[in-house]
Amino acid sequence: MISAVFLLTCYNIFYGSCQLSGRGGDVAPQILSEVRETNLVLKEVRDLLKQQVKEIIFLKNTVMECDACGTYFGIHTSATSQAIKVTTYQNGCNPNPCFPGVTCTVTGSGFRCGTCPAGYSGNGSHCTDINECTVNPCYARVRCVNTAPGFHCEPCPIGYIGKRVEGIGLEYARANKQVCDDLNECESGNKPCPGNSVCINTKGSYKCSPCKAGKGGQNTACKTERRCPNGEISKCHEKAECIIERDGSIACVCAVGWAGNGIICAKDTDIDGFPDEKLRCSALRCKKQYLKAIYALRCWAESSPPPILLFSSHSAKCARAARAARAFSRSHRKAFLMLSYGRLRALTVKITCWAESSPPLILLFSSHSAEYLSGGTGHHISDLSGGTGHHEGAGQTAHMFARRCEREHAMFAGNRSPANRSHLDSEDEDMHKVKLHTIKQCYFSIRDGDGHQDSRDNCPSDINSNQLDTDKDGLGDECDDDDDNDGIPDILPPGPDNCRLVPNPDQADSDGNGIGNACEGDFDKDLVIDIVDACPENAEITLTDFRAFQTVVLDPEGDAQIDPNWIVLNEGMEIVQTMNSDPGLAVGYTAFNGVDFEGTFHVNTETDDDYAGLIFGYQDSSSFYSVMWKQMEQTYWQANPFRAVAEPGIQLKAVKSKTGPGENLRNSLWHTGDTLNQVKLLWKDPRNVGWKDKTSYRWFLQHRPSVGYIRVKFFEGPELVADSGVILDTTMRGGRLGVFCFSQENIIWSNLRYRCNDTIPNDYETFKEQKNKA
Repeated sequence: MISAVFLLTCYNIFYGSCQLSGRGGDVAPQILSEVRETNLVLKEVRDLLKQQVKEIIFLKNTVMECDACGTYFGIHTSATSQAIKVTTYQNGCNPNPCFPGVTCTVTGSGFRCGTCPAGYSGNGSHCTDINECTVNPCYARVRCVNTAPGFHCEPCPIGYIGKRVEGIGLEYARANKQVCDDLNECESGNKPCPGNSVCINTKGSYKCSPCKAGKGGQNTACKTERRCPNGEISKCHEKAECIIERDGSIACVCAVGWAGNGIICAKDTDIDGFPDEKLRCSALRCKKQYLKAIYALRCWAESSPPPILLFSSHSAKCARAARAARAFSRSHRKAFLMLSYGRLRALTVKITCWAESSPPLILLFSSHSAEYLSGGTGHHISDLSGGTGHHEGAGQTAHMFARRCEREHAMFAGNRSPANRSHLDSEDEDMHKVKLHTIKQCYFSIRDGDGHQDSRDNCPSDINSNQLDTDKDGLGDECDDDDDNDGIPDILPPGPDNCRLVPNPDQADSDGNGIGNACEGDFDKDLVIDIVDACPENAEITLTDFRAFQTVVLDPEGDAQIDPNWIVLNEGMEIVQTMNSDPGLAVGYTAFNGVDFEGTFHVNTETDDDYAGLIFGYQDSSSFYSVMWKQMEQTYWQANPFRAVAEPGIQLKAVKSKTGPGENLRNSLWHTGDTLNQVKLLWKDPRNVGWKDKTSYRWFLQHRPSVGYIRVKFFEGPELVADSGVILDTTMRGGRLGVFCFSQENIIWSNLRYRCNDTIPNDYETFKEQKNKA
């Protein structure tokens, strides 16, 4: 607008005196005039833009209310944006501009969309889900779950029975109300009342009458008729079970939903193994547990940086939480302090690659937690069998070893051409993207399926995931005829050895009970008596303890979510996960053959609805079993590499991933169903019921790898809420145990217990017979 070039020079800033000079001479009045004109033009442009914005908004609202305009021009709005998207269609219906599932019809002037699918309302191009729950189709005490499309009602309350109701559309919901009738517990065949008393049915429950005439009081004669399996009169509490221990002694165990020493039991509402109120007995299980102090950890865990001294309240908000935490026992406080320092430690990976005759090169690795790195380089891999590998140095080294193993394997297979070697060298130049499935190229034969490569398996033809070798002779107990090397064969004459794991060539047995004096009361001589030993025939496993654990990140790439944050408490028998995170595992280092695994999980939040669960048979980050529970139906928010839909309910999955951790495994875990080369769905709870907020559930898992037997049960309080029945699968023949989370925060796994058990359950043979007949 101004043609001349001017130079503005200010001679005196304090007095604000300036002079304009240039080829046009003194032109200050001319410039001021031009500036005023420019401002007027800019104001006109601004007013024009405001008017155009108003017209666009008016046009958008008009189009949204006009069916004909919307179907002709193909104008849509996004659920997450108010912007209008106008699509030009080549022949009206290609591509289909209508809502998914709606028929598009070509017309003379364009196209027209049909009606929305059942369960939706709208004009055909834009359809929204109808909430059938607004007409209250479910029983008064049952939650209605709206889905897209349709709805379903949760099961009838405890003490009631009725059909599951689900459907689509308001008319269906109005015409098909859920009916829940009272369940007559007295006629169910379970005999809930003790002998000599009468069961009286009540609405939603039952009660037991006093003893029949002449039979004494209900607390005396009725109760004394309860007997243990060996025929002795039971001294256990009425809510306890009488069991026979390995050495033949009698023990009392409180039922699920009750806690105590078995002689005295009280209600355990949160099923954490501790009664709601302190009992008058000295056993640990008679003490009251303060879960509020555990929940208070969130204040500490989410602080940044975390205070090294946990119990000095770092903010007024967490002062009450700190006071609650102080009430915890010394062992808890010690665990907290260890955790805060543990955040400064690194999880290192030691990699060894050496030559053998066949195959020529094998890569092995072992992980060790709570170790500082040698040399103080600061480079580490949090966990090679599932961690990110996003650290220089160690990640680069692991990648180099993996590529070398691939190169040597190709050479061994006869693939010796320089072109092939060049291809191997050029693969995956990004040193930071190391994955287990790449490294596993060095693993070749695992004949018995127990997760141990044959050349390193001490029983390559026998399933022994625990690799137990009591006499350290290089031959695992599973295939060793003399486990303690005392000259007395374990089974064959002149055996069987009455102390199979403890050398006793004299076979002395003073009481004649079949157990030698050398191992009486402590069969594996690990200084933990058999009655409390988690594995009486394995000296390497004594008590449940997850304090030494491995973190496994199952989606190390990208930034979909953050990694899980694990906290271990209560002498390794409780685990807390605080973050809304990517899928991840916390896995103990102890490997098992046959095992019983039980625990309680509790989601301490009302703000999310995703996955929590447990794992077993863990062999590596690509091979494990997962029991996972989703609260609500949901489509995963990342559609690549495929659309994954999670249904509510408990699922049992066999994970055998060919890609390893990453987006493929991530979406496959989220998805309910089979995924090729990733996940196989072995069982799903047909009730499709999600877990409840702030509600404790107890699980019991049985795994017998020798025959592929799997069975898992879930309890809410004393009530059984889910039972998988007998599942037979041999994908993984044993492995390690742990817990699982996916996009769910504030999960507490408590009262964890595992026990070695290779005894085949009675229902296995029954199941096989029924399966063979079918």
